[in-house]
Amino acid sequence: MKGKFRISAILVVIALLLSTGVLSAQDLTAETVAAAVDMIWLTLAAALVFFMQAGFAMVEIGLTQAKNSGNIIMKNLMDFSVGAIAYWAIGWAFMYGNSIGGWIGGAGGEAFFLNYSPAGLEAYGVSAMTDIYRDWIFQVVFAATAATIVSGAMAERTKFTAYLVYSVFISALIYPIAGHWHWGGGWLAQLGFHDFAGSTLVHSLGGWAALAGAVVLGPRSGKYTKVGNKVVTKAIPGHSLPLAALGVFILWFGWFGFNAGSTLSGNDATIGHVAVTTTLAASAGAIAAMITSWVWFGKPDPSMSLNGALAGLVGITAGTWVVGPGASIIIGLVAGILVVLSVEFFDKVLHIDDPVGAISVHGINGAWGTLAIGLFANGVNDPGVVGIFFDFSAGLQQLGVQALGVLAYLIWTLVTGFILFFTVKKTMGLRVDEKDERTGLDITEHATDSYAGFQIFSNL
Repeated sequence: MKGKFRISAILVVIALLLSTGVLSAQDLTAETVAAAVDMIWLTLAAALVFFMQAGFAMVEIGLTQAKNSGNIIMKNLMDFSVGAIAYWAIGWAFMYGNSIGGWIGGAGGEAFFLNYSPAGLEAYGVSAMTDIYRDWIFQVVFAATAATIVSGAMAERTKFTAYLVYSVFISALIYPIAGHWHWGGGWLAQLGFHDFAGSTLVHSLGGWAALAGAVVLGPRSGKYTKVGNKVVTKAIPGHSLPLAALGVFILWFGWFGFNAGSTLSGNDATIGHVAVTTTLAASAGAIAAMITSWVWFGKPDPSMSLNGALAGLVGITAGTWVVGPGASIIIGLVAGILVVLSVEFFDKVLHIDDPVGAISVHGINGAWGTLAIGLFANGVNDPGVVGIFFDFSAGLQQLGVQALGVLAYLIWTLVTGFILFFTVKKTMGLRVDEKDERTGLDITEHATDSYAGFQIFSNL
């Protein structure tokens, strides 16, 4: 049955290629069919990752107040739209252009605006622009993911114009330069750092940028009040748990494109392996967060459980290709526990207001998942990446490289993030005034009402 399905799929690909005039029968070879499958696979995976934008939007809308829903929709629409233009013009070149000392791409001006010369194509390792377009569309959706993570932590009090500005800088500079260090063949790649689909490169980077933004921006009005020497934390419930749940399921669905797509080939037999470890880690994360919140709060908390699934997904993203199913469950379990403890720590101890838990889900668990490679990698798909539980000496070295990468991305993102947000704050302004915040950003920033005909009550 499987053989018949595979033959049918190949015949469909062949028929499509012939019908569009891309290939004639005499041109058809195993190489051209394989190239066609890769093209279809990466484009499909890019579409799945793009759909994650809808998931992020629904999670943020559901976990925040109804009066800001339209503003969040606009931010998720525009961080991809302006980010895609910025990544096309500048970001791609900084990430995948000819390297300058392993730190930044773009040497010789190649790759800016996807303007490749024949020599530039050869340096990249392809012979035609069609391959560049394929790789670009798969990578731009990752850049958009890093940028959109920031939105949730800064929700409900950020100027829309300021959001547009920092989305451009994250997509054009902060993410691509850091991305060059690993995926662009830069200095971290040369040291043997491994982050298969971006636990640190995408998710922690977005989480640390969110941390910088939330600190510079400050908490929502009424979130923290001082009573004597004690700071009292006020819960500001989101208005739609069903929307938040829908967003998580969309993200989980899209994550198969995020992780499995990172095999970069539809002919890669390890796609199933990646899909299995991704699924098990997410499931374990949700279970662990449910149990942890049950113990911590006395009841199993739905929003924490949802974030637990996301934490498991973030945690496994780095090692999904180099760890086994059992290890993926352990990684997910730890991630589910971490996300609950981290959300409580940032909220109740540090008093950093993160409405959706983006810092904890993406920053903390991205770091955990990256470090976990140095513990659980078993060499199954890459004999050069082994954790200490399988080879203590080699694993210790790998763990050190992983820790260096985590630290490098942490420092880079926090430094550039604080500079960016402080600059925006001191020039155009980062935050809306208190009156506009209490009214809601839908009305004050966009002159719209996301729930026309319904009476919206403020939690402030």
